[in-house]
This record gives sequence, C-alpha cells and structure tokens, in this order.
Amino acid sequence: MEGKKTFTRSEMIARIGIAPIAIGAFAALVAEADASDNKAQFKYQNKPNGKKKCSGCSLFKPPHGCSVVSGTISPNGYCIAYAPKG
Repeated sequence: MEGKKTFTRSEMIARIGIAPIAIGAFAALVAEADASDNKAQFKYQNKPNGKKKCSGCSLFKPPHGCSVVSGTISPNGYCIAYAPKG
C-alpha cells in the first residue's frame, strides 16, 4: 500500500476539531469581502440618476447611511435599490 497515508484516531479527531475554526474564519473573510463589494453590487454612484437620489429614498439613513448599501453614502448618490419615499 505504497503512497497511502493513514491517520490514527487521535490525529483524525484533532483534524476534525480544527475544521469548524477554519470554516468560521473563511466565512468571516467572505462576509467582510461581501461588505466591501456592496457598493458595486448595488451599482452605487455618488451622483443622482435624474431626480432619483439617496436623500429621496426610503432606505436612506441621514446623514450618510443606507439600509442596504454599506459605507458612507452621499445624499445625492443613487443605486439600483432606490425606493422612493412613500
């Protein structure tokens, strides 16, 4: 059985114990990357789209926030999640 690696029970338990930690760390990195790409995902721009702008959107959180787009938002910006205030 040349080339076949076998593990002892204790080695397997140790490797299995590390897996959730590695998976959690990877998930945190992916979530952080998703958050930084959020503006691109929603095609955010710092200028209005005609009369549509963040300050007129129901998702806008004054002075520079948004419920769906992360980071600093310009009141004069625009994204595809635009939902006019009622």
